[in-house]
Amino acid sequence: MTDGATGISFATRLKELNLFGVGVRKKGPIKVYSVGMYGSDDIRESLSTISRTEDKGKLARSALLEGAKRNETSFVLKMNFKVGAEKMASAIAESVAPRHSSSSEVDDLKSLIFAGVSEKGAAVKGTVLQFDCSPETGVEVSVDGKEQGAVVSSGLASAFCDVYLDDNCVSPALRDSILENCCAP
Repeated sequence: MTDGATGISFATRLKELNLFGVGVRKKGPIKVYSVGMYGSDDIRESLSTISRTEDKGKLARSALLEGAKRNETSFVLKMNFKVGAEKMASAIAESVAPRHSSSSEVDDLKSLIFAGVSEKGAAVKGTVLQFDCSPETGVEVSVDGKEQGAVVSSGLASAFCDVYLDDNCVSPALRDSILENCCAP
């Protein structure tokens, strides 16, 4: 699957998870990165019985968000624009912070992102950040396939899913792509 806004492609599988959809994260006119969400067959199965247009899509959006929070879900960010390590780590942390009650866990997440990206100097075009979210293991962070560590917190994993899937998500294009690919018409 390819993000039409950036031309960045995503593999159809990540470990045992399937690609649900892709979208772009914009900051003003800049297409900062493309993001893909990988999820379990359980989530896809529950979405397949729901119409994406029913109740203005509220039911489908709610089922997607709750399914992502209850199951292993991965978000893969592929950079399209160069962003410094501090700015990249801060931007993600600032998106998670209002959705999560523990500022120390958000700081731990920010540190993991910063450590991985700063090894390269910056998140240059082509850099891949992966966030594996699980209610059991929290959020595991990888940069260009190198594991940076994890913040063991189901609440943080839930908040991370909110960043990409709630009503104020940072990439509406991702959520729309997922609903189009996984829900009944």
